[in-house]
Amino acid sequence: MKRGWAWPGELRRAGVFGINRRNLDLVLPHNPRANFPSVDDKLQTKRLCEQRGISVPRTLAVIARQGDIQQFAALVTAHNEFVIKPASGCEGRGIIVIAGRRGAHWLSSSDEEWSLDDLRYHLSAILSGLYSLGGQDDHAIVEQRIVRHPIFADLAVGGTPDIRVILYRSVPVMAMVRLPTRQSRGRANLHQGAVATAIHLVTGETFGGVHLGRTIAAHPDTGAQLAGRRMPSWDTIIASATQLAEVLGLGYVGVDFVLDASGLPVVLEANARPGLAIQVAHGFGLAKRIELIEQHLNAGAATPRPTLLAQLAALG
Repeated sequence: MKRGWAWPGELRRAGVFGINRRNLDLVLPHNPRANFPSVDDKLQTKRLCEQRGISVPRTLAVIARQGDIQQFAALVTAHNEFVIKPASGCEGRGIIVIAGRRGAHWLSSSDEEWSLDDLRYHLSAILSGLYSLGGQDDHAIVEQRIVRHPIFADLAVGGTPDIRVILYRSVPVMAMVRLPTRQSRGRANLHQGAVATAIHLVTGETFGGVHLGRTIAAHPDTGAQLAGRRMPSWDTIIASATQLAEVLGLGYVGVDFVLDASGLPVVLEANARPGLAIQVAHGFGLAKRIELIEQHLNAGAATPRPTLLAQLAALG
């Protein structure tokens, strides 16, 4: 009978990284602490992207003080759709996606009603550090809501999927798309019940899948098959992720994108400690790919980058 679990030694031999190995082998030696603010603060990440022509959602307002909250209604009067997020949040906590209005209330992407007082209270909680790393005082960002690309029409419920590219020493290692579900309440967050599906580094085509730690082949809500979807603008996504990783000065980093209705990739954020569920979505570990990149770079980058990506994708 096939086991639904593996011993730690079996995972190590399969090249699967755990949290401790990720921290000791990838984060600590390759991510200088001085460079963390550029990813831990989403405002700084947005500014770096804007300076280099990498697309990001348009900022509608930045709320930095409790007194600014009283002006919130005036700031969003002309916008029935927007996103509120903590500048220093993590794991998708504190993000509200407003998708429309119903009378005096705003509607989230999962059809929850929010009154003006509800939104003001949420903004106050963000500023007080409820969702920030370390509980420090924070800023609230109000930004453009990105309408999802039609390729995701039957692969997402109540929200917008995002694409994560993990890079090691500015070379893409693995990629996946995270798909909202009813359980995740429209959020593309694996901790809250979203689905992850692997993406081939060269072709941009999806394969595999995982939901709540278990491998799956179809979306749990829609029944749509996860494999065989080719991501639009894939070359642009890879190029933008590589450029941003170099700018951030982090050797191990995740870059998150959304695809708007036209297929334009837009950077949502970067992460200096990207999680490891991407290995489950792919069905294999990071180790072989990390080793190949080390060999390539230590040899003086003699192999052209497209060829390296093809070699990484072929490792499996």
